This record gives sequence, structure tokens and C-alpha cells, in this order.
Amino acid sequence: MPNDSGHRIVLIIGSAPDAVRCRAWSKSRFHRIVAINNAWQVRSDWDDHIAPDDFPKARMPGRTTARQRLIRSADYVPANNTFGGVFYAGGTMAFTTGYWALSALRPTILAFIGCDMIYSGSGKTHFYGRGAPDPLRDDPSLRSLEAKSARLLLHAARLGCACVRLSSGDSRLLFPSVDIDELESRTAPVVTGTNPLFDEARALEGQLGYRYETGRYWEGTDTVSAEKIDALDDLWLRAARMPIML
Repeated sequence: MPNDSGHRIVLIIGSAPDAVRCRAWSKSRFHRIVAINNAWQVRSDWDDHIAPDDFPKARMPGRTTARQRLIRSADYVPANNTFGGVFYAGGTMAFTTGYWALSALRPTILAFIGCDMIYSGSGKTHFYGRGAPDPLRDDPSLRSLEAKSARLLLHAARLGCACVRLSSGDSRLLFPSVDIDELESRTAPVVTGTNPLFDEARALEGQLGYRYETGRYWEGTDTVSAEKIDALDDLWLRAARMPIML
């Protein structure tokens, strides 16, 4: 159900150290709370836990309530396919989760915390200590995290959903930064017409044909052209700068 503001706000929690700030936030602010991978440990009242199929069983939630759901590839791959597929979305769970939430939860605001994908050279990389910086691995779908965030931002806007981050400072996400107390007054973007660069980027995705219905794109990326992916990423970045979204 929408909250008092009329928004359907979905909180998406990642594993960056600042994720723990959301422990102080009332659940009543949100339509649903989605925890990625280890982030179920941040607060116990999450609604959906999303993780890849190879997520270690030892790190899975121990007990779940009747209202809590475990979301796996059988759920998120078809959802991502409706937006062009996991490869074009960017094969890291923050983006995968964003598209799943757009499809399954129909939010008016997607609010991200702990998903900025900034990794310091020393100290804690995750709220639980040091972890592998998954988005920085050598992966043809992740050549530009900024471009992939621009793509999600634009797809969400076409559905009347604003993507924001509940953090300040550096981020690989191009979403605007908002304070938690400003969230409910946030205006969802209005798409006032066609965005030719959005349409051009979607057309180029179709021409390239890098679509993997199973979601297991890493099994067939030998022929992927880094140069063509960079051109596609540039289109998404330019599309996000178009003044067509208010």
C-alpha cells in the first residue's frame, strides 16, 4: 500500500558501511524493504531478500517470517528480461534488484542505501568488514557503472518512478541524493515526451543482440565488443542528460 504521501517507496539496502544508517528509520516510511545479499543482517524487518543462486547458504537468512520472501534468479531474471536483460542492466545485484523491483513492486520511488559502489583502499568496504568489490570485477556488462545507473534511472522514469540514493558524498550511481526526511515529498519524474537518445540506445541494444534469456550472460560473452558496449554506455549517459525529464 502507498504511505501517507501517496508514494510506494521501496527501500533497497546494499552492504556498504553506511547501510546501517537505515536501522533508525521507521518501517512505516516504506512500501517494502528489499535486502541484497548480506544486507538482511542490517535490519530484521526486511520484506524481500534477493541474492544470486550461488550466494553461500551459510550467509543466507536463518529464519524467515510468513511475510518475508526469498527472491532468486527464477524471479529476477524474467523481470530483468522485460527491460532488455541482465547483461544490458549491468550484472551486479544493485541493478538487478532495481529492475526486479520495478517489475514486481511497481514503486513510485526506488530509494537506495549502501549501494554507492565506492571502495576505499583500506578499512571496511562493507558494513560487516571487508568484502569483494563485486561491481569492480572485470565484466563486460560493468564497463561503466554510471551508464548502467543512468539506464535504470531512465527506465524507472518512464514508469513514473524516481530513483534516489539516501546517501551523500561520492557514488557511482547518478541518482540524486536526498535526505530521508525529504523522501516522502519527492516528486516522481514526469516524462513529457520521447527521448530520442533513449530510443536510440534501446535500438542499439537490439542490434547488438547481447541478450541472454537465462541471465547467464557470462557463458556467452566471447563475442561481445568492448568498443560497442562503450558506445552504448555513452548513449545512456547522454540520454540521462536530456532535459526531457522534469
